[in-house]
Amino acid sequence: MNLALKLPALALPATSPQFINRYNETSGKQTLNMVSELTEGLNAAAASVSPKYFYDALGSKLFEAITELDEYYPTRTEAGIFDAAHTSMANALADAGITRSCLIDLGAGNCAKASRLIPHLQPQQYVPVDISVGFLRDAAEQVQSTFPALDIVGVGMDFSTGMVLPAEVQQSDRVFFYPGSSLGNFSPDQALAFLQRMVDPAQGAARGLLLGIDLVKDQATLEAAYDDALGVTAAFNKNLLRHINRLLGSDFDARQWRHLALFNESESRIEMHLQAQKNLSVHWPGGERSFRGGERIHTENSYKYTLASMSALLRRAGFTQINYWTDPKDWFAVFWAAV
Repeated sequence: MNLALKLPALALPATSPQFINRYNETSGKQTLNMVSELTEGLNAAAASVSPKYFYDALGSKLFEAITELDEYYPTRTEAGIFDAAHTSMANALADAGITRSCLIDLGAGNCAKASRLIPHLQPQQYVPVDISVGFLRDAAEQVQSTFPALDIVGVGMDFSTGMVLPAEVQQSDRVFFYPGSSLGNFSPDQALAFLQRMVDPAQGAARGLLLGIDLVKDQATLEAAYDDALGVTAAFNKNLLRHINRLLGSDFDARQWRHLALFNESESRIEMHLQAQKNLSVHWPGGERSFRGGERIHTENSYKYTLASMSALLRRAGFTQINYWTDPKDWFAVFWAAV
């Protein structure tokens, strides 16, 4: 059922949302940056690739499928928190003096999570941001059809290294929305720097943050969530190689690699890797790398936090008025932090 937003004194926007693309894989500068980043990671002593390269069009669809899996508890657990606590979340914004918010949805994907909250938070503007530009454009169109009175500005960009948004994005009452425990893809030091950019008046200029974070729990539950019985997460991980081939001109063969997911207890993180199943070589224009059988490419970290450790990180970044809501099992938390 479509839900109409009740926003007084707002003119109806055009039938399509605004869309600003700052991420063009085929542009010269972007290509040079990607080639440099990918080759540096592949040539490192312990090879690695940033998880942002999971999200081409197919990768985005595979991740949608992952969220439907029995083993993958974060999405449905977080959704349950949103459903139970949306009134408290709206009150938290009001208590911080935020009345006409600009809801900035980082890593928006299909925009489904924000769509659950939009009727309750009643933002003046919704800004979905994602690196998967085509996928995001389609998702923004769907949100506009559901909420025709809402001002929507879709932004295609890589926000992992910078938080300066286009001029079309409202400057006041910015509330960043970063669900799904995506902050866990950063190391704690990287996460701190990321949050500080969000707070910085010259960059994100945040007034507040709604943040979904996965909590520490038993190893078996964590590892199953990243290594499902159907092999969807394995396909998602291996699709990274297909995307690298397109971006770098390399010749990875996904059949030569296996998916690994393990919990590193000392670092409090799930790690995903691709492991070579035999000795092999990968080539790309101007470079190559030989891998021994059993050697790995580190493709993702997903750090798990406690309520205390995440609260402390948010305070270090410059946030105050920290509150959180959890599920009955204390498996997941949604934090509210004001600036």
